[in-house]
Amino acid sequence: MSHPLSETRWDAIVIGTGIGGGTLGRALAEAGQKVLFLERGPAGQRTARNGLSEIFVPEARLARGLWPEPLHARVNGVESRFYAPLGAGPGGSSVFYAATLERPERHDLDDLPGLPHPAGGWPVGYDALLRWYDRATELYRIHGTPDPLSSEPAPPLRSPPPLTATETALMRALEANGLHPYQAHTAIDRGQDCLNCLGSKCPRTCKMDGRSAGVEPALATGNAMLLDRAEVTRLLGSGDRVEGVEVRRDGETHVFHAETYVLAAGALNSPRLLLASACEAWPEGAANGSGLVGRNLMFHLNEMFALWPPRGTPDHGATKAISLRDLYRAEGTPMGTVQAMGIRASYGEITFYLNRMLARSRLRRLPGLSQFTRLPAAVAAKLFGHAQIFVGLLEDLPYPENRVTYDPSHPHRLSVDYTLHPELLQRRRAFRKAISRALKGQRRLFLGHTPELNFGHPSGTLRFGTDPRTSVLDADCRAHGLRNLRVADASFMPSSMGVNPSLTIAANALRVADTILKEAR
Repeated sequence: MSHPLSETRWDAIVIGTGIGGGTLGRALAEAGQKVLFLERGPAGQRTARNGLSEIFVPEARLARGLWPEPLHARVNGVESRFYAPLGAGPGGSSVFYAATLERPERHDLDDLPGLPHPAGGWPVGYDALLRWYDRATELYRIHGTPDPLSSEPAPPLRSPPPLTATETALMRALEANGLHPYQAHTAIDRGQDCLNCLGSKCPRTCKMDGRSAGVEPALATGNAMLLDRAEVTRLLGSGDRVEGVEVRRDGETHVFHAETYVLAAGALNSPRLLLASACEAWPEGAANGSGLVGRNLMFHLNEMFALWPPRGTPDHGATKAISLRDLYRAEGTPMGTVQAMGIRASYGEITFYLNRMLARSRLRRLPGLSQFTRLPAAVAAKLFGHAQIFVGLLEDLPYPENRVTYDPSHPHRLSVDYTLHPELLQRRRAFRKAISRALKGQRRLFLGHTPELNFGHPSGTLRFGTDPRTSVLDADCRAHGLRNLRVADASFMPSSMGVNPSLTIAANALRVADTILKEAR
């Protein structure tokens, strides 16, 4: 039996509803195009407010908007399985994010004299993307203050809420160290009754994510439809065109058709889907003439540390309000931003990270080991008191051997093979030393000794470029060799930058939507 929505020839089918898919779909729908969103997870209850959690039953995870299967990761030759911070439902992973949307530096995108770009520069540079960054900043209602170290025009930021006594004390302490903190750029309308949903779904509309700023406004136009519980299994087509999307829903298979297909399933899922679409016309997978689909996988490296405010400072809870870029680039070496995480060194958070560490250790196969993390977590929570947790986001660089892998015998499995490159480890050591020097005299403590990959920031697996031999997409994020397939998630990025990727995903999605609309006209 065919699905009623399969009878329509859509202007665009958008696979995935996160920051990229939601933002692009909204732009198309507001311009009058007929848009169909395909989303793996259920629509769920709009008022739900759960966060990322260690629930192991796939059905229970899906019901909470979490990706149902664990990620299979082979890092430096050591294999492990764990649940990555990935969403499955309207808004995708973005409904769980802490809503930090920062504009990158010019040298993140451009190859500049004296500042060579690690990937040779982006095919669409800083100036060409600037208006889309500003559009995304307005669309996502971003609050904050300009970076005092930046020489670029300030983004159109909304005024942030007043600093708490805790935040004021931390700001002054950082300034006393010669640093230049500013109020972080966050997409949350912190009204009087704000629930401060950092790391969890927002039951209201004060946190701007792929759902509240993308899918829901798109549906409100009357031009868009959302099909949830839709597991896309492969793309269908021949030659240089995609001709349909195969979907499994409630045990039945359906095929949906459109003029344009937009892949926005995330930097891990989008390449997996292209590789799963191998057929006679595309023997190595869809859009894989270069052999680079899934390769050049990047994450950020997290350097988490606790920072205590000066003694006697009142405790006003966790802060997300502070960011600084003094260590963004040191002696020509790409490092990254430092920002408050919006979490406390609480029992639940410490337990989560201890279990993550165990999942990657030699003890991971011992049954019931996670139960033994409770006591040290409780002791650590008491020890940290009201310390604030900060993170330094260290830029990762693209290497072809770091990739998403695909096994046809397990077509639904998400799996990656990643090696920590020696230059990354060297930069990490330099970054930790730079953080220690910058915070000299303040009470601080690094929260880890081994490298910590940020599995919530995958990127680069379908990089865009001008040469079909060295890239998967062209400058407009159209797949080389497939005229009607676009990509609008973090997989297009040829470098990971030194900031959170969300604003760049949103800005590029608006740009790609504009090129689709121009072609339609």
